[in-house]
Parts: sequence; C-alpha cells; structure tokens
Amino acid sequence: MRRSLLVMTLVAAVLVLGGSPAFAQASAPPATWSVTDCQGCHEKALGPSFTQTKHATLDQSCAKCHQSIGEHAKAQMAGEKGPVPSLKGMKASQINQTCLSCHEKDNQASYLSSMHARRNVACTSCHSVHAAKSVKAQLKTKNDADTCYTCHKSERAKSMRTSHHPVREGKMGCASCHNPHDGSQPKMIKADSVNELCYKCHTEKRGPFLFEHAPVREDCTTCHEPHGTNHKRLLQNKLPNLCWNCHLTGSGHFGSGDNLSTEKGVPVAPTGAVSGYPTVNSRFVEKSCKNCHVNLHGSNSPSGAFFLR
Repeated sequence: MRRSLLVMTLVAAVLVLGGSPAFAQASAPPATWSVTDCQGCHEKALGPSFTQTKHATLDQSCAKCHQSIGEHAKAQMAGEKGPVPSLKGMKASQINQTCLSCHEKDNQASYLSSMHARRNVACTSCHSVHAAKSVKAQLKTKNDADTCYTCHKSERAKSMRTSHHPVREGKMGCASCHNPHDGSQPKMIKADSVNELCYKCHTEKRGPFLFEHAPVREDCTTCHEPHGTNHKRLLQNKLPNLCWNCHLTGSGHFGSGDNLSTEKGVPVAPTGAVSGYPTVNSRFVEKSCKNCHVNLHGSNSPSGAFFLR
C-alpha cells in the first residue's frame, strides 16, 4: 500500500512539472487519505512547519479536519476545480466544532461557553495548524501575548506603561493568569477568584491576618491594575489619592481628603491673601499614607489595627 501511494505521489509530481494536473493520470484516489497523498500538491501547507507539529506526529489523515477530500481529488483528476476543502470559508462555529472533535477535554472543556466562542472567535483566529510560529500551542505569533494583543489593544497599551508585570520581558504571558478556552470563570482567569489568582505568586499577601484591610480581602484590583499603570506597584492611582478614594473624611488627620490645596494651589500664597488660601501641599512630595501605615495588606501586630506595623 505504501509503495503504491509513493508511486502515485511521484507520478503526480512529474505531471505537475510537465504542466498537467497532479491527478490527471492517477488511477483513482485512495480509500483513506494520509498526509503523503496531499503533499504532492500542497507542499507549502504540509512542509517543515507542519511536519514538526503534533498533528503530523500523530499520523492523522488530512480528512480528519478537512471535508470533501475525495470529491476534491476526483475533480482535480478531471481537470476541474471541484469542492475546496479549506476551513477558511467556514463559519467560526463550524471551525470550532472541527477542532473540538479532538480537543474536547482538559482546558477546552468549557470553550463553547466562553466569551471567545460567544463572540464568534474561531480556533484558527489564534492557532495555525500548518504555519505555527510559537514553540507551544501552535500560535500564529511567537508568544501568547502577541496573539492576544491583536484584539486586546487596550491591554497592550497598559503593558507598555512604567509599572507592569514582566510580560514584555518574556518572563510570563497572558496565559499565566488567563485560560482563553475556559468559560467557567469570570475574565477567563485561572482561579476561582482574582485574589486566589494573585496569591499564587504573592503568597505573603494571603494571610491570615489578625487585622485585615477590607478591600484587600475583597478584591486586589480595588487598588491594583494588573495589566499596567504609571504608578508604583501597579496601583490604580497615585498615593495618597488612592487612599482618599475611600478615606476621604473623618480619619482625624490634618485635612485628610482635602486635596484642593495640592491640585489647585500655588507654591506661595500671594501678599495680602486671606487665611486658608490654597497652596501646594507637600503631602504629594515623597509623602503618603504608606509612610505610617506600612502593612496595608494586613497586620498581625497586637497594635496593628491601623496597619502601622
């Protein structure tokens, strides 16, 4: 059988070089199709990039993913166009069903309920079976972040800011926190909650603490922007403004929350100015709430109710 297939392929190659259709003088298309049968015409698609992938090493037939291959071959033998068994003309839902016929377990088990599937994102939008550029997962780009950034441009912009996770440096990727195939979790995160996800790396923030900071226990993103900011430690806002979002008044500090003197003030009050004229406040210059409240994530000190130590 292998010898006959090899002969058929060689004959097809000779005919192609002579200017005739590849299957013009072949006796009949084989009953079952292998990659070798299609290589005579589809050399580019089934070249080195494909032969090094798992799809090739599993020795699967092209017909596993492509339909109407027999009709396509018969038409080529007759010198006609016939049906084109390409996935490019198929709907996203059809392409996904084709891929999920094999990839229906593990990470892809709940893909159809994910935001990607609901927005008609096809598997081939991110993955390439024949011309993958990544080391893993057969992506269309060299890493998962570049693949995600083709759609998620705002997240790409955030990653270019001063404070960011080491995605640009290649030490982690979008898939470190997100599972693009999982529709069972909000934002496709790889944990039951945002905090549980953060604690996988930032275990020292988990606790338990004798005195807990309520927003820390609720959601890390209350104070942090995980994709990147221009403030230290991925903070949503600059200190002390971030703290003033909740502790605006009533803390007993010197005008806590009254940032008018900082935002609209001048360095020195003009001559003859009335008492209380707004001037620039030094609290924004190397000073903030964290100068005193050092353990904002929680404290185990008997006197740590205010997270002083």
